[in-house]
Amino acid sequence: MKEINRRDFIKKVVVGGAVLSLDSAVFFKPMQAHAWGKYDIGQCKSVRIKCVSELICNDSDKFLDQVSTAGGWFINQWEIPFDPNNAVGFCSLIDMETLDGRHHKFLLDTGWNAKYIDTCFKREGIDRMLQNGEIEFLFVSHEHMDHLWGLETVLKYNPKIDIFIPSTFNPEGVEFIGSAEFNKSGAKNKIEHKGKLVKIKPGEVNKLFDGCMAVAFNANSGFRVQGEESLYFNVKDKGFVFVSGCCHQNIFTLVDFAKEKIKGGKNIYGVYGGLHIIPFGSNPRYKEIVRDMAKYEFKKIACNHCTGLPAIELMVELGYPVVKGSGRFGSKSKLNIGNGDEVVFG
Repeated sequence: MKEINRRDFIKKVVVGGAVLSLDSAVFFKPMQAHAWGKYDIGQCKSVRIKCVSELICNDSDKFLDQVSTAGGWFINQWEIPFDPNNAVGFCSLIDMETLDGRHHKFLLDTGWNAKYIDTCFKREGIDRMLQNGEIEFLFVSHEHMDHLWGLETVLKYNPKIDIFIPSTFNPEGVEFIGSAEFNKSGAKNKIEHKGKLVKIKPGEVNKLFDGCMAVAFNANSGFRVQGEESLYFNVKDKGFVFVSGCCHQNIFTLVDFAKEKIKGGKNIYGVYGGLHIIPFGSNPRYKEIVRDMAKYEFKKIACNHCTGLPAIELMVELGYPVVKGSGRFGSKSKLNIGNGDEVVFG
């Protein structure tokens, strides 16, 4: 796939397959596999990830009670009367460096409570990065409230930012991005999105930069949300790094996709983000899942959010290379990368 020359870039949008080119980045249409059956996404130099916020909510019991009262996990999330004071959410800042020394910064998810996320943005300087265009785009892993509903804060600082979403988004999610309020759930975005909305179809390999690709998966994840997209980085001399919001497709599907379809995908380095193993202490299989992760021989495990503290504790017990955090800014544990913490792959 030939790269568009940055000096001759043209602004095009892509919804489901065309090319999007920006002044500071070039995006590729979905790749075609080589004759030998695998995709070659190239390599990057490093990936630095700052955890802006990783908690789902302040009080898990209160959250579960609200969900149960509303009718359970199969209820439309846009109709559940959530307590905004209990909302927190997941958001991370990614800074990848290409082999030629260029840096590309982008946000992974927006958190849930817009006011809380605004505080986090100011703490980490993300408000200024958005305002001056240093952050190139927003990558929304999936439609759940704790990954999307803080969008208004992002748009407050840059309404023209380009946004990547899975093509499986519900109409409510797309409407919310454009500007909408859902009074029953408390979800609101009063700022019109003026940038490009790019939809990624499940199963396609989308090369964003050399050494960086995005893949969407068809995964049912509760609250009538379908689909999740994840990021893959191929770090030179290290191997693949897998970055997820919640990994509803499961860790094995995430990693095996690279092993089976991407050149060098069997060379595994690290993982960051939520793995949805035991988010609320309700998965009797979590020990089996954690033990089965040993086959990948990760060199760095920097999981948080919905991975679940019991799962991370077991990883530590088994001697996995877990990257620990500081326990600052409201984080519940020092065992995982928490709010304000950073991990570098490369």
